[in-house]
Amino acid sequence: MTSPAMETILDLDRYPIDRPGPARAALVARAQADLAREGMFTLPGFLRAQAAAEIAAALAPRFETEAFTHARRHNIYFRKEVPGLPPGHPALAEVETVNRTLCADRIGGALIALYEWAPFAAFLAETMGKPALHRMDDPLARVNAMAYGAGQALNWHFDRSEFTTTLLLQAPEAGGVFEFRSDLRSDDDPNHEGVARLLRGEDPELRRLVLGEGALNVFRGRNTAHRVTPVEGDRARIIAVFSFYERPGVRFSDEERIGFYGRAA
Repeated sequence: MTSPAMETILDLDRYPIDRPGPARAALVARAQADLAREGMFTLPGFLRAQAAAEIAAALAPRFETEAFTHARRHNIYFRKEVPGLPPGHPALAEVETVNRTLCADRIGGALIALYEWAPFAAFLAETMGKPALHRMDDPLARVNAMAYGAGQALNWHFDRSEFTTTLLLQAPEAGGVFEFRSDLRSDDDPNHEGVARLLRGEDPELRRLVLGEGALNVFRGRNTAHRVTPVEGDRARIIAVFSFYERPGVRFSDEERIGFYGRAA
């Protein structure tokens, strides 16, 4: 049975992720095909426009008073040392990330309700070909909301999880473009030279995607390098990130939490 709250924030007529049947099966098949071909799928308008605006408006004052400003130089791996790479290797070239992050314990409302809504995780698992997906046990990392103001960007990185699930709440006036290089590495081949080529701006397979407000985007983030280009203008880019894993009980280490959020608890 569909939760009335979900009906008000999601376009479940267009995307019936909670109702078994031909329409849902076709939606899953399209998502699977896009993942196989492109390494990602996007559902425009998954979050209703009014809901996106209301969520962004509710988060805006929290970004001013409760968010952690994540400003640091880092390499694409977010690690000080990478096995097989000597210090100074071009694949370890540093980039800069600046944004404001709200952790799950400071968000609440519709985003947490969606994260904990069983049909959402079940739909994502099916599109990914997974038996099930589990929510994180981490009280900070399970859901994040990130705001990028003028000149701010999320720079090149690989994700911890195989897939990354995001929901765009507010688009900027300009900039804030999602750039990615699908399957730059694999579990068997780190492709350090390819990583270095991307960081030098020499990868011909680099792609760009401009998302609309309310768009759900799922991509293979663990082996796909990606970034968000600097935002331009006074309107911030606000995005929610949902973290699911194939195994239960996943938590970040204290060191990772401090690096990403400025606090361990």
